[in-house]
Amino acid sequence: MNALYTTPPRPFDVTALFPRLAPLARTATRLHPRPGSPAVHDSHVGGPLLWPADEPWPYCAEPHDSRASLRINSPDDVRLLRRNRAAAAERLRLDPGAPEWTPEDREVLERFNAGRPWSDGPVPLLPVAQLYARDIPFPHPSGTDLLQVLWCPFDHAMAHPRTALFWRSSATVTDVLDAPPEPPVVQDECYLPEPCLFSPEQVTEFPNPMELDQELRDQLNDPSRWESIDPARYKAYADDPGELYLNNLCTAPGWKTGGWTRWSPTDPVDRSCPECGTPAVPLLTIASWEWDDGSETWIATEERTPPAPPSPGAQDGAPTAIDITGGNNLQLHVCPASPDHPHIALLQ
Repeated sequence: MNALYTTPPRPFDVTALFPRLAPLARTATRLHPRPGSPAVHDSHVGGPLLWPADEPWPYCAEPHDSRASLRINSPDDVRLLRRNRAAAAERLRLDPGAPEWTPEDREVLERFNAGRPWSDGPVPLLPVAQLYARDIPFPHPSGTDLLQVLWCPFDHAMAHPRTALFWRSSATVTDVLDAPPEPPVVQDECYLPEPCLFSPEQVTEFPNPMELDQELRDQLNDPSRWESIDPARYKAYADDPGELYLNNLCTAPGWKTGGWTRWSPTDPVDRSCPECGTPAVPLLTIASWEWDDGSETWIATEERTPPAPPSPGAQDGAPTAIDITGGNNLQLHVCPASPDHPHIALLQ
């Protein structure tokens, strides 16, 4: 696990203002990924997996987009570019008048922007996350305690990477695969996670307004229902009730397990298990951002003044360096009756 990160208390007790929300509260676990050096026995993003040596590594054999217009590069190309960016940022921090890029850096950037030629073929899946139940609560099949999430680092028909879930009992893995295959190329540098460790923290969430009945939604949008809040404090967080509730009081941004589904850009859609029809529940949110300009109240207490990015791929608010189609989330849902049924991936 990583250093401890904690979410500040919510600006207002929303259940005191709207008691009907109280029974709708759910617990989510914010994961607070931060750059680190994870090992196979850690819960993490982008690190090595506890993968059995005698189990074949999964590949994606579906067609991939290899247009010259895409910036297709190798994982090592991405890592080199990230190191150069970090070195440039440090150079400018120490000397604001220094050149941003050295001649060697510019050569690397030009090669990266040109991309690599590539003929389509089977692509080894890329490790995205590994979660141990001892560290993080999440629904899992009986007899398992480990979830491994991998993806194909190319967009498919759903315009985001195709994910694959693997459930296993960690105690049964005694001989670990020490050199898994890596994709020869990735479609976008934002599909290569920066290795991170987690700092799990449980928080309380409430439904997105679109999942509330019309009466409660109308109450939330009625300014008179918020009159007990000091106007100066109110304005410090939002310009209208809908913004106040949506950005600060209902669903936490960032990587998390459980909780409520975070809707945007689409309205709520059916999440029935494709195998048995049971309503699926949130399993894991793979987020582009820990927080953004509209959700600063969720910044961890320990980072209220964000420090300089601590690793080559990290940015303020985006420690994993993952970016899902321009700042969205990829939310994985599973069947609570049988979590090993086919999962549902929603781009939100």
